[in-house]
Amino acid sequence: MAKVKITLKRSLIGQGHKSRETIKSLGLKKINSSVQRELDDSLSGMLNVVSHLVTVEEV
Repeated sequence: MAKVKITLKRSLIGQGHKSRETIKSLGLKKINSSVQRELDDSLSGMLNVVSHLVTVEEV
């Protein structure tokens, strides 16, 4: 599978519970924090939920 770099670009203020919990489960805490993950089906689903808050780059 491909590795992706996920970066939190927008604040969680005013976001719903589902978006907050998804960001937390991805391991992102502050704006501009990044994680690298293997892309799989569950990760794709999480990224669809929070696509307006993060940027995704292929590594």
